[in-house]
Amino acid sequence: MIRKAQVEGGTVVGIPAADPRITAFKGIPFAAPPVGENRWRAPQPVIPWEGEKECFKFAPISMQHIPGLDKNNIYSREWNVDPEIEMDEDCLYLNVWTPANSVDEKLPVFVWFFGGGLREGNPAEMEFDGERIARRGVVVVTVNYRLQAFGFLAHPELTATQPDAPTNFGHLDQRQGVIWAKNNIAAFGGDPDNITIGGQSAGGGSVCAQLVSPLNEGLFQKAIVMSGFMGGVYPSKMKMGRTWEESQELGVKFFEFLGVKNLEEARKLDAAFVRDKGDEFTAKFGLFGGSLDGVFMKDNQMDSMMKGNYWHMPIMMSYTAGEFKSDLQAADMDEFKALAKDCLGENADKFLELCGDDLEKAIDTSRISGLEVGLRTFAKKNKENGIDAPLFFSVFNPSIPGWDNPGTFHSSDLWFWWENLAKCWRAFQGPHYDLARYMCNYLCNFVKCGDPNGLDNDGTPMTEWFAADAEKPGFMWLEDGKTAFRHNEPCPITELVMEAYKKRF
Repeated sequence: MIRKAQVEGGTVVGIPAADPRITAFKGIPFAAPPVGENRWRAPQPVIPWEGEKECFKFAPISMQHIPGLDKNNIYSREWNVDPEIEMDEDCLYLNVWTPANSVDEKLPVFVWFFGGGLREGNPAEMEFDGERIARRGVVVVTVNYRLQAFGFLAHPELTATQPDAPTNFGHLDQRQGVIWAKNNIAAFGGDPDNITIGGQSAGGGSVCAQLVSPLNEGLFQKAIVMSGFMGGVYPSKMKMGRTWEESQELGVKFFEFLGVKNLEEARKLDAAFVRDKGDEFTAKFGLFGGSLDGVFMKDNQMDSMMKGNYWHMPIMMSYTAGEFKSDLQAADMDEFKALAKDCLGENADKFLELCGDDLEKAIDTSRISGLEVGLRTFAKKNKENGIDAPLFFSVFNPSIPGWDNPGTFHSSDLWFWWENLAKCWRAFQGPHYDLARYMCNYLCNFVKCGDPNGLDNDGTPMTEWFAADAEKPGFMWLEDGKTAFRHNEPCPITELVMEAYKKRF
């Protein structure tokens, strides 16, 4: 077992996981603390340390609202359960789980970005324990990154003083975590030329942002996007990739909200004050997020990928059956019909015929999965763009136990992909554990070679998962105790939305 490793900055010492054949290294610095003059800068080189650094516990989480306080919130019950968890602006640390016995093994590497709307979340959450994945012969790296205003502020003064990295600091932290893995993972028995990046929700969107960034040529070889690739034509309050002007205007307004005149004053403010004022500010003016700065991000990541402007590689993409449903909202049928014509164009008449003349029923009939639309359309656009890198699609659709009867809510699949059901309070049964084993196997096979197919733990073949066909893309359905690959057709409403959406590119 590898219990010590020499990395940029010095020597780190790990700790045996519950399975002592796995070593966990928690809280490895991958950049200098982003405080003081480093606040709102790209991650700077790590500061070397003396002697051996004991990496036995997770480092502080990024600045965000205190987790675990709202017991009526499902995420506080599931993952963000600890109001006492350590939090600090000094947060650029990552974690490694390795099964390697020597540095020569060249095991595949999985680098993970957590979700949370780019405003909350952390790699110390229970579901992101990397031991079960590591037991399958994969080196796991979970990366912390800056959130909210700390990670995604844009401002004219930043543009003028640091044009090479004026914003998107959280995405640059993620990227630096991958660079760290490429430069250091061999010391943990990993292969720096076989790196898969993955993430869920905002972490999945972050994977897409990394895929389209012109800075990332050759940095990683495969990608996993969970619940992070949406499409559609209905009006939405979710705004992806503000224009550069909009982002900077938001930053100017934020400095006014903080009561500061310039960047120098803003960098001297207490981190908790900036956090709390940031929460107040975003409640009024919207969340901070990725910006089209012309450096890291030149176009909205979904648009770029639909146009084929991304680093082509095998991609695994998934969503849960119960999440992110959207419909065409209107106050009356006249508005509904007008919106339909704006959104659907030449398909509006067919759409309205299917929806009918009763407003409530029309809105209900219009309901679709934006994630299904995004994935199906992406497969078609990839073919049109002459891209033959394989895509593997899945839908998570088991029963989820609990007094709250939550269905397959957003993020409910994470316990399964990481095979950490035993850490959850829910009364999962045998079929759930079988499904989690299958899902973790599929994930690890993909990380190893870009193909999820392979054998179950008993040596029998798992259900074959075919790459998506552009004309009739199939999905692996992940259900109670079983998996099934189906070429199911989209519903007529989804088909019409897809046709209208595809014409935008």
